[in-house]
Parts: sequence; C-alpha cells; structure tokens
Amino acid sequence: MLINLISDTVTKPTPEMLQAMLQAEVGDDVFGEDPTVNSLEAKAAGLFGKEAALFCPSGTMTNQIALKVHTQPLDEVICDEFSHIYQYEVGGYAYNSGIGINLIKGTNGKITSEQVANAIKPVYDWLPISKLVVLENTANKGGGSYYTLEEILPISKLCRDRGLNIHLDGARIFNALVETGESTLEVGKAFDSISICLSKGLGAPIGSLLIGNQTFIKQARRVRKVMGGGMRQAGYLAAAGIYALDHHVQRLKDDNDRAKLIGKTLESLDYVENVRPVQTNIVIFDVKSPYTASSFLEKLKTEDVNATAFGPQTIRFVTHLDFTEAMLEKTLQILKEM
Repeated sequence: MLINLISDTVTKPTPEMLQAMLQAEVGDDVFGEDPTVNSLEAKAAGLFGKEAALFCPSGTMTNQIALKVHTQPLDEVICDEFSHIYQYEVGGYAYNSGIGINLIKGTNGKITSEQVANAIKPVYDWLPISKLVVLENTANKGGGSYYTLEEILPISKLCRDRGLNIHLDGARIFNALVETGESTLEVGKAFDSISICLSKGLGAPIGSLLIGNQTFIKQARRVRKVMGGGMRQAGYLAAAGIYALDHHVQRLKDDNDRAKLIGKTLESLDYVENVRPVQTNIVIFDVKSPYTASSFLEKLKTEDVNATAFGPQTIRFVTHLDFTEAMLEKTLQILKEM
C-alpha cells in the first residue's frame, strides 16, 4: 500500500461525502443564488460568531483577500517569519495589495504580544503604516504548533488598543481546537477575520472560507471576483465542506495522535538529529549525515512512503484522513528499520 505523508491535502472524499455532493441543490453563486454555498457560509460564520463568510477555491485566496480588504498600499502586515502568507503565497502581499511585510522571529511559528508591540512602526512619511497582524494556527512551518486563547487574547487586545486589524490564518484551526478544547466562538471574538481550510485535515476536495462581518465580506466578494474566484454551481463543492464540518472535525484528534506516535518513534532513532515538538498532525525532523533530505525521501519511496523536504536535512510528515492505523504501524516499522 502507498503511504502518502506529503500533506493533508492529498485526501480523497469519503463515499458519504461524495453522496452529499451528488445530492446538493445548486444555483449560481456569483449571483448569490446557490443555496448550498449560502448554507455553508452561514454555518461557518455561525461557528465563529461572525456575521458572514465567503467560500473561495483556496486558503491562499482567502488570506490574500483578507490582506487586501484590511489594508491599503503603503501599509504593512506584521507576522511571524514562518507565516504561510510570507513563505508560500508567492509574495502576494506585495503583488495584490501593494503592502510591506514586517517579520518577527517567533518560536516555532508563534509570536507574542510583546513582540508585536515592538514591531509596530511609528508614523513617519518614510515608513509603512503598521495596519494588520496575522497569526497562523496551527503554524505549518513551525511544526504544527498552536496558539491557545491565553496566548491569542493579549495580541488581540493590543491590536484593538493600537488600531490594528487582526486576521487568523486558521487553515488547520480545528487541529488545534481538538487539542485545546477551546470554543470556536471564543476564537472568533479575538479576530477581525478568519480563514479556515476545508481541503486539509477536514478532507474536502477543495475550498476555504473567509469569515468576518457583513461589511468586510461584502468587500471581500468584490476582491474575490477580481481575483477570478467567482464560482458558479459551487454547491457541489460546498456540500463537501458542510459534510466535513459536520463529520470530520473531532476525528482530527486521530491524526494528531498518530503524528505524536511518529514523533516519539523518531526521537528514539540514531539517524534523527532533532524532532520539532509534535502538537498536532505535522511532524518536522532533521536527519543526520550521511542522509540528506533528498536521499532519505528516496529511501522512503522504495518502501512506498511519500513525504516532502523542508530543508537540506529536514523532512515533513503530515497525517490525515486517509492515513490509517495500518499505515501508521507500517510507517513506524519502516522508520525503525532504516
């Protein structure tokens, strides 16, 4: 059997999800007339206590729309140096919004209120205006680390006190919440906007949602359109998202637990230099010479295991809906024998 640990985006819809898609009632979402899309957006907004939401093809789009709506050219966004909006969105903050980026060196992808306070620029003609803070929860490049509400709330209060907007890149927020037990409603109160992904651990084939107040989402719809993100009978895709939110959230704990077992095993192996703390479904570790990331991945491929490099000596595994208990046992055996 092929074991794919490249990402949690590799999942296929379950038979039950496919059935929900086939039965979806659809219309034209560009005109706001797709009832299933409308239901998904209302459901997501309600989860986080917000007024509205917008269904988009990808998390990059939802993040980029948020940056555009929250800022104007010559502003800047403050975020951790590992943030997805900086690392993996093709410099879109500059291309789409004409803004700068102010990077903070956090800990495993997480920043503190003190660091944010120190990063806010004074208002001078020759400096960009600090306008937006973005937190990523969980932090992909930080090894799946997560913020608790206790860590988020001081940053949120600082932003409110200093007149900054705050956006949550919550692509894997539910992986965090099944660990903390915290409420989506409480998370929603802390942010002006939230992006959640349906096509990672939740197992939908496509889609992310941008969540905020009515005024924000009204403008976001216009930005989605100019980015080419207006979809027509998107209810077939939205139905998968509804099913995912109804049935696939709590099972994310299985993914997290399997990742932790992989991390624990890696810590015991001589060829592993170090393992980042495994908190959710992402495992990042370094291999020792003579292994390189490339040679290690090639060796894994001969055992029908796929993963990805995160640096010259660094590997990332991501557990997900299609990574079963049997696959876990086989993976652990392979790692021990390498």
